Amino acid sequence: MTTAPHGIPTIQSATSQPISTHQYVSAKDRLIGKPRFHFEPTQVMQLLRQRIIGQDAALNEIEKMLYVVKADFSSTERPLSVTLMLGPTGVGKTETVRLIAEAIYGRPDAFCRIDMNTLAQEHYAAALTGAPPGYVGSKEGHSLFDETAIAGSHTRPGIMLFDELEKASSEVIRGLMNVLDTGKLTLTAGTKTIDFRNCMIFMTSNVGAQAAQQYLDKLNLLPQKVQQLCLKRMPTQRIIEKVMQRKFDPEFLNRIDRSLHYQAVSADALPQLVEIELEKLNHRLQHQQRQVELTAAAKAYFYQGHDIRYGARHLGRKIRTELEPILALYFLKYPEKSEICVDCSANQLHLKIE
Repeated sequence: MTTAPHGIPTIQSATSQPISTHQYVSAKDRLIGKPRFHFEPTQVMQLLRQRIIGQDAALNEIEKMLYVVKADFSSTERPLSVTLMLGPTGVGKTETVRLIAEAIYGRPDAFCRIDMNTLAQEHYAAALTGAPPGYVGSKEGHSLFDETAIAGSHTRPGIMLFDELEKASSEVIRGLMNVLDTGKLTLTAGTKTIDFRNCMIFMTSNVGAQAAQQYLDKLNLLPQKVQQLCLKRMPTQRIIEKVMQRKFDPEFLNRIDRSLHYQAVSADALPQLVEIELEKLNHRLQHQQRQVELTAAAKAYFYQGHDIRYGARHLGRKIRTELEPILALYFLKYPEKSEICVDCSANQLHLKIE
């Protein structure tokens, strides 16, 4: 070892030039400034914008959240993010979470989902936190949570969904407050703690959607200019927020990072939603090397006269109950056939035979 002119020690090698110790950088130092999460927000958002139609404002907020999670400077004492998604049924709230899981993990079920509708009674709070000491199952520390999906990994965040939040009992809602605040949930028996600090928490709710729809129905009786003036003074978003504030305690709402408002499905979005449902169907048929095509008339059959209050979910149900039986009968009768075209005339679906 020799000393460099400025007093910096160097290592002399017979086959190389002197190397300053400042050139030796640890593996940990090399990772400083580089995000640990390997997902790309741009790729997640590309999938979301392809499949979630007419919700640009909500998706823009989700994009901001994903970049903050990716940058990885969130508080270490809270979940990575807490997002509440509000809006009527069938507008893409739950589907958003499925698509985020698909983009990050490669499969749409890679998250923990709890249907809060099943926790409507106060005594069901034990399903989340486990049975109290002295009760059956208290020592096992069982709960509804999928700890693997919640924990995620060092390179991928966990994903948690509380679906239909407003249907849970107030006792269950209060039980979630500590999760949102500290990122931890200790089971009642005290034997185990579930860690949410590496997890993105999503919650969906229809709260206020019915009141907002009733408000819009009343406005439809007024002239167009009056409707616009009323919506400017009292937008539906404010009505939903008022109902939400009556439903949930301020202490709970203060623990939510973002409240996103999903809009009702508009009539001009319906043709695109039919295309998405058809794409899903063809994806399921891929393993059979089969494909279905709909004529313009057949596509119109599914979205014309559709009640937008039931959202995109009703379109999917209509395809399952009216289109899929026709396909099933045809493929079972002609197993060698791989392609089929469906047309519509006189308001009836039928096969288009070339």
